[in-house]
Amino acid sequence: MPDILVNGNVIPEAAIIAEVQNHPADEPDRALSEATDALIVRELLLQEAHDLALEPMPETDESGRRETDDDALIRQLLEVEISVPAADEDACRRYFEKNRNRFRSTELYEAAHILFACDPKDTDGYEKAVVAATEAIATIEKNPAAFASIARERSDCSSGKSDGRLGQVARGDTVPEFETFLAALEDGQLCSVPVKSRYGVHVLRLDKKIAGRDLPFDAVKDRIAGYLQERSWRQAVSDYIEGLASYATIEGVAPDGEPTAERTAARHPV
Repeated sequence: MPDILVNGNVIPEAAIIAEVQNHPADEPDRALSEATDALIVRELLLQEAHDLALEPMPETDESGRRETDDDALIRQLLEVEISVPAADEDACRRYFEKNRNRFRSTELYEAAHILFACDPKDTDGYEKAVVAATEAIATIEKNPAAFASIARERSDCSSGKSDGRLGQVARGDTVPEFETFLAALEDGQLCSVPVKSRYGVHVLRLDKKIAGRDLPFDAVKDRIAGYLQERSWRQAVSDYIEGLASYATIEGVAPDGEPTAERTAARHPV
């Protein structure tokens, strides 16, 4: 693999190989290509920052991590060179009307469960938990009121003290394997099969499903404005990089024959 030169500055093979770890991909060639692109973008931006005589002023984040001088220069360059207007209310409202399905409150579930805790790697123990859950389901199907007493006596979850009630949960509050069954139940329905999860085996009951509702524009307009401004900023950065690449001399050709810098501007807006 030849070195890449950007306006005469070398990006050595070793640097590209080191960068590959930051670009996981199914195919090694794709990871290598993306790593090369990322370093070309970085070099173009750093060269421009130096041409503008910017001095690095590193910032520290909330975790106490300090920017490198190069990262600071790139941030400062973009702050100086890129400016996008705030999204006005008309633009926000147009986006809202075209994407109404994105602005709904989360569907909620009032549910209860009985957990027979077991590590899935413990084959024998897990099978015993399945048997215990199956027996509990059979008992509850004959006598629904038994759910509460079984939860109090046998559940390995703290919710057992509340008759197994979990309160209101939304998508993402529980593990996916649990949610899949929860979403399929009707109000008041006991799941007829044990629900297996990474925590063990559950007896599951849905008490009530609360459908999501459309949110009003005023409740989401600030979120939309932030999204539209961020999108505009990223497009402006992409255009800026494309401009830098169009005037740059890049030595080193991508595997598909296209100039590497052109693909860089398209793939890496930042």
